[in-house]
Amino acid sequence: MASPNDSLLVEQEPQSVTAKYRTILLFGAPGAGKGTVGKALGVIPGFLHMACGDVFRNMDLSTPLGRRFIEFSSKGLLVPDDSTIALWKVNIDGLVGTHTFRPDRDILVLDGIPRNVEQAKIMSHYITVERVFYLVCSDEALMIERLQRRAMKENRLDDASEEVIRRRWRVYEEETEPVLRYYPSEVIERVDAVGPPVKVIHDVLGRVITASLT
Repeated sequence: MASPNDSLLVEQEPQSVTAKYRTILLFGAPGAGKGTVGKALGVIPGFLHMACGDVFRNMDLSTPLGRRFIEFSSKGLLVPDDSTIALWKVNIDGLVGTHTFRPDRDILVLDGIPRNVEQAKIMSHYITVERVFYLVCSDEALMIERLQRRAMKENRLDDASEEVIRRRWRVYEEETEPVLRYYPSEVIERVDAVGPPVKVIHDVLGRVITASLT
């Protein structure tokens, strides 16, 4: 029996396997530097960077999906996975429609999405994951510093709390880290995310070139 949420994705169903988007996933715990690497790749012709936050910032609250988001977020509840991916697909379709993203020649760089295995399964209808760059940062203090600096810069003072940061890490370990086991090991590349951002970016770019992901 179909769930009530299935109707949200009816118009999003892929028409053919060839319609799938070539994709790079940036993966890692909060503070590992996914956004920094993603933005660097996104300025290179042939790559389009999309962060999970972009999905929610760009949505139209007057649409059924937008109203559904408000329904959950206003109660402090997580938005269901199918609705999250439907929002993502609406964003992608808009970028394709304006030729900002040209699937025939651009590679999609996703940062922070999929957030769990269920989202990864839904997204498999739309994307072909060519590489997962797993940013590994063993320096906990460095990650806390990065997250606090970003929170202060964006005036999100609550997110600068170390307690909040550690809670986000727990959620990542429980829900997001298992996504790594969903993808084939041959597409996953561990990247040392300790050190200056330019060094990490250089490492990822080198791997992109070596793998002919251009």
